[in-house]
Amino acid sequence: MSIASSSAERTGPRRTPLAAVFGCAGPALTASERDFFRDADPLGFILFDRNLTDPTGIRRLTAELRDAVGDGDTPVLIDQEGGRVARLAPPHWPAFPSAARLARGPVGKTRKTAHAIGDMLAGLGIDVNCAPVADVHAPGVTHEVIGERAFSSDPAVVAAHARAYAEGLRDAGVLPVLKHLPGHGRARGDSHETLPETDADEPSVAAFSALADLPVGMTAHVLYRDWDAALPATLSPAVIADIVRGRIGFDGLLLTDDLSMRALDGPLGQRARRALDAGCDIALHCNGDGAEMTAVARAAGTMTAAAMQRWRRARDWLAAP
Repeated sequence: MSIASSSAERTGPRRTPLAAVFGCAGPALTASERDFFRDADPLGFILFDRNLTDPTGIRRLTAELRDAVGDGDTPVLIDQEGGRVARLAPPHWPAFPSAARLARGPVGKTRKTAHAIGDMLAGLGIDVNCAPVADVHAPGVTHEVIGERAFSSDPAVVAAHARAYAEGLRDAGVLPVLKHLPGHGRARGDSHETLPETDADEPSVAAFSALADLPVGMTAHVLYRDWDAALPATLSPAVIADIVRGRIGFDGLLLTDDLSMRALDGPLGQRARRALDAGCDIALHCNGDGAEMTAVARAAGTMTAAAMQRWRRARDWLAAP
């Protein structure tokens, strides 16, 4: 299967991208990665510690990624929440406080902190930050994988600080990604390692509902027994339609969490296809494994018309005053 024609053959605007965001293996693209990304033409890319050297190297890599697909507007993502989830860290970059620490202060400080994070990212060619986390902390329940990444155990406090954080990123020209829909706060496991289960996460639903107008979101690899006793949210048509799009009212671009996480099972291509069929807009694959990315690319197909409309709205939101 030929995934796409090469960028060298394209004329005019970029075609509809593949419904995927990919990582890469190291701090510079290999020839095979350049060829694969050229042909696959994913919506965008995501960076991790293995890709990050110094400011000059990161700017070079973000330019390489965009050159590979022939589009200077291709989004480049990162997880730079603050606290312990910070791909960019000292000595090259400052340490920023966690969400829980920010929520102990005024929302204005949260917005200023997010603006500073956004300025740092924008200077490196990174224009999407996978933050803020709007999961609501449940004392004695929330797994440490979330922990201080959650602003508070009060949904109203979470919503206020998450909105301030998103607006601070926008002030810097960086898109926020709201996570993890419909809520990881009551899950007792780490979805990187296993499939967490919970009955429901009503406090997180309340917080996310107050943030439903934000432009981009990410799913939780969590099984909610009250909503779908068989499938985690990322793969569940019922959870996506009834809870994320329905009760919460979120109509932004919806990314999966990383498909290579152990919460999900089955071949990577199957995971991608099931997530997209469930109602996710974009399959996120992070580890840079070439064989896995090829499988995801072959399964994903191009973005739907609805996904493209959501992506255009996200860019318009970013450009709004």
